[in-house]
Amino acid sequence: TARVKDAYRRRKHIVEPPNGWIKSVLGFRQFSLRSFAKARCEWKLVCMALNLRRMAYL
Repeated sequence: TARVKDAYRRRKHIVEPPNGWIKSVLGFRQFSLRSFAKARCEWKLVCMALNLRRMAYL
């Protein structure tokens, strides 16, 4: 439907660029820790590293 297509179009511009940066620039491709809670903490650290990197270059 048109509504779903619009949602995917917005996702391309909001979600995909940070994921690409995390994979290519930071080199993060897999989690090192096991369990959902530990992986969530690791993901937060990766996101924080991305944000700090962006702030450093502003």
